[in-house]
Amino acid sequence: MSELPVVVIGAGPLGLAAAAHLLERGLVPLVLEAGPGPGSAVEQWAHVRTFSPWPELVDPAAARLLEPTGWVAPAAGFPTGRQWVDDYLAPVAAALGEHVHYGTRVHAVTRLGRDRLVSPGRADVPFVVHTGGAEGSERRIRARAVVDASGTWGQPNPAGAAGVPATGERAAADAGLVSYVPPTPELASAAAGKHVVVVGSGHSAMTAVIQLGEVVREDPSTRVTWVLRRGVTDGTFGGGAADELPQRGALGVRSRDAVEAGLVALLTGFRTERVDVVDGRAVVVAEDGRALPPADHVVVLTGFRPDLSFLSEMRIELDPILQAPVRLAPSIDPNAHSCGSVLPHGATELAHPEQDLYIVGMKSYGRAPTFLAMTGYEQVRSIAAELAGDHEAARRVELTLPDTGVCNGAGLFDGPEDDGAAGCCGSAPATLTLNTIGG
Repeated sequence: MSELPVVVIGAGPLGLAAAAHLLERGLVPLVLEAGPGPGSAVEQWAHVRTFSPWPELVDPAAARLLEPTGWVAPAAGFPTGRQWVDDYLAPVAAALGEHVHYGTRVHAVTRLGRDRLVSPGRADVPFVVHTGGAEGSERRIRARAVVDASGTWGQPNPAGAAGVPATGERAAADAGLVSYVPPTPELASAAAGKHVVVVGSGHSAMTAVIQLGEVVREDPSTRVTWVLRRGVTDGTFGGGAADELPQRGALGVRSRDAVEAGLVALLTGFRTERVDVVDGRAVVVAEDGRALPPADHVVVLTGFRPDLSFLSEMRIELDPILQAPVRLAPSIDPNAHSCGSVLPHGATELAHPEQDLYIVGMKSYGRAPTFLAMTGYEQVRSIAAELAGDHEAARRVELTLPDTGVCNGAGLFDGPEDDGAAGCCGSAPATLTLNTIGG
């Protein structure tokens, strides 16, 4: 099998970095990308500015690959998704050349002649990656190893509080009333004079709230309702000035400012059960019967989840809560803590019972939030070393991650009297008083 390539699924930041590390180690990468070009998922949020600075968005092996071309790494600043693609991802993909194939969707990963039930000789046969093209063509590619860097962007979490779409949510989405992507500047401007509901508590939701709050400032007839499933705590708006990524901390500060200034109405303890379409508008209804005023649009930014369907014949070992590798899950579970950053990790923590199969990047976090590109770059560096037989390098830590400035758990589920969700750093956080509606 040493003559076979290492198949990398996805030509995003992590997939391209994995290929660069593999190539540097003398292995042959084959990157399979479903989209038409590099960073296809990043293209969908090209208007959003990253909270990581340029030096943390460039993989060292990819930079070394680009050196002979005369490429110069941007030294400072916070690029938009568009800039990340144009100024870094596209050049890396071009340098990898024939190692990257576009328009190729992976439908399944198997072992040659063996389903997941067959154990004898399993590790001695190659992987078979089943793909399909735009014209319906099928291809089977044999591989010595598989690195799944497909991400989670195509699998957004629904507005429904129970983890499945709320009643009527799919129909509302089909009608164009519900979307799952941060609004572009054009779409945000089009919200002037209308009512927009934002569902979610993460950085994408904060970005949307800040953006829409500026629309309200320009046109006070605009109404923005920000829906949170839980109560407001010290950690709701991130680490602020304590965050070692200042732009990440600033998102929380600015979204909180929008609430305090009355530009955005914050509704807490609201767990969505239904989305009714009434006279061409969306009415969001909570499990307790509360209904929001009809909205012209609902922006659902509740995170993402991994697509595990094409790995159904693989023996993967995932945490039952997060759907992340079991050795990694304890340090990223938001139910337990968010104390600073996750420990650097690599091949050992990301290994599965299926030898030489690795899930990396955002997908390796399962449903846990707040993944950093530099975390993924360390993952693929370690995995490339492991596949090349350099086990010492695979286990060496070559990364220090920035602290989030947040030291508590996921927040209180129902209110301050429920202290079961206290974080790893002590007792449950105090409840803050803000310009909120509901409770």
